Amino acid sequence: MKVVIQRVKKAKVTVENSVVGEIKEGLLVLLGVTHEDTKEQADFLVKKILNLRIFKDENDKMNLSVKDIGGEILVVSQFTLYADTSSRK
Repeated sequence: MKVVIQRVKKAKVTVENSVVGEIKEGLLVLLGVTHEDTKEQADFLVKKILNLRIFKDENDKMNLSVKDIGGEILVVSQFTLYADTSSRK
């Protein structure tokens, strides 16, 4: 599994002019999954993401998780994270 995580004030996914996913403050997660990934790896990743302390607390320190702030998570499938961009001749 490969993942890119971004803190957001808001995020949405639109397909053919229709919103298919939308959140307010929280995390945008771009997730690439391959056939070799396991349920155990997915479970670990979920726990890790939920507990990342990347939001500011009352002292302006990055010390709060998405759970702590009552934030939302938007997960977007991103198979291109596994793209082979090497130049082969």
